[in-house]
Amino acid sequence: MRAVTVRPSQRGSVEVRELPDPEPADGEMLVQGLALGVCGTDREIADAQYGDPPAGRDWMVLGHESLGRVRSAPPGSGFAEGDLVVGVVRRPDPIPCPACAHGEFDMCRNGRYTERGIKGLDGYGAQAWCVEPDYAVRLDPGLERVGMLMEPTTVVAKAWEQVDRVGARAWFEPRRVLVTGAGPIGLLAALIGVQRGLEVHVLDRVADGPKPELVRHLGANYHTGDSARVVSALRPDVVVEATGAGKVVFDAMSGTAAYGIVVLTGVSPRGRSLTVDAGTINREIVLENDAVVGSVNANLRHYELAADVLAKADTSWLERMITRRVPVADALRAFTPEPDDIKAVIALDPSAE
Repeated sequence: MRAVTVRPSQRGSVEVRELPDPEPADGEMLVQGLALGVCGTDREIADAQYGDPPAGRDWMVLGHESLGRVRSAPPGSGFAEGDLVVGVVRRPDPIPCPACAHGEFDMCRNGRYTERGIKGLDGYGAQAWCVEPDYAVRLDPGLERVGMLMEPTTVVAKAWEQVDRVGARAWFEPRRVLVTGAGPIGLLAALIGVQRGLEVHVLDRVADGPKPELVRHLGANYHTGDSARVVSALRPDVVVEATGAGKVVFDAMSGTAAYGIVVLTGVSPRGRSLTVDAGTINREIVLENDAVVGSVNANLRHYELAADVLAKADTSWLERMITRRVPVADALRAFTPEPDDIKAVIALDPSAE
């Protein structure tokens, strides 16, 4: 079989190589890989910024935005041959910490978790892969063309859950949400906001191309320009921040309505300085009972929420988010962004070659 591999310590080491078909261990499912989404995390691993291969190796199979079809499943697993599935990314640490012991492994407290295609485990970027039934989620059969969007949807499903949990500390009935960034995470966050019946606004740098179109097709409002101006004009109840850009982050923190909630999902690069009025930001957060929450990864509950979100979505809209599909033989092309890219996908199914 073909697999997309990388040496995490070596920049530019992504390659497509032939590997033996995997043999499922006792209790595991064997899955035919159909497609793999490529995101900024994958590109950063390819750039040797981080990533850890399985013990005893200097390479790993890359990829965490999975989509596959069950080839075989153990009796009593709840899965059957032909089911459309995705694999969960993170596994709880072996100790386990209290969070992992309670199924909240996305909140691991000691850092000993592992992640498929990122930290200590092979990923899903192969034409066949194995997974434990407890870490697989069945998708609606109608999502075969777009199911690799499941993993990024789990990230924003968790972000919205965080909004609900923080808001529940008192009466909270948000009306207006601002999503900063119109990449896959931002667009999927906007989708959930629309599904919740909120007034949704999306801010991004680009003024044309597929992003404004996709936002407007949702019935949401698209904005460009200075983030401070947009946030100040909107005074959103909720901000889902998906850029990681320092100025946008601090503009969001200082511009919400009273008792506003900002969820940070974008990761900022290190080494960049920004001058901010820390006193004013602190004053506004305290005096308005605002909350700022970081959110990353997802647990099984968020995968179930995400599956529901995608099942309710317009699949033609989801498909328009996928701006490039490349065959596995040309997988390296997916790691170089192109103009107007939103989501690049590697087709793993041999029939797609």
